[in-house]
Amino acid sequence: MLEGCKNARERWSGVHDLVDKWLQERQQLLVLYTDLVKQISEGGMPKSSKVHELCEIMVDYTSAGHFEIFEQLYREAEAFCDDKAIELSNRVLPMIQVSTDAILDFHEAFDDKDLSQMDQQTLSARLSVLGEQLADRFQHEDLLIETLHNAHQELIDI
Repeated sequence: MLEGCKNARERWSGVHDLVDKWLQERQQLLVLYTDLVKQISEGGMPKSSKVHELCEIMVDYTSAGHFEIFEQLYREAEAFCDDKAIELSNRVLPMIQVSTDAILDFHEAFDDKDLSQMDQQTLSARLSVLGEQLADRFQHEDLLIETLHNAHQELIDI
């Protein structure tokens, strides 16, 4: 996607735009997740369509991370010859995969399900576990962004 960039400044700027858009999607995911948890904590059962929406945004967000963002961050670290960042990436990505598996499991379990017959405690417990996985994921993603992207900002003389 950013292969046509002529210099480090263009690459950094392009990656920065991708990351910004991706983090906006993360914010949407968090708002939807929080709304579902709040509704359950107040004794209500969310509509199946809201859980489906959460599943879809999580899968889209996760796919963008794995197939676009992480790849571009890695290429940026390579372009800046940042061996420490590349090494960190190689350590952190398997940790992120754990949450990817949890997201896909949640998606498979709840995406096309009618929640009207579901026990509220089951959904609440699964959302709680999912929330912990998302928190870990976001922490690892933020570390990658900081180390593989933000750390290079001063090197391009913006």
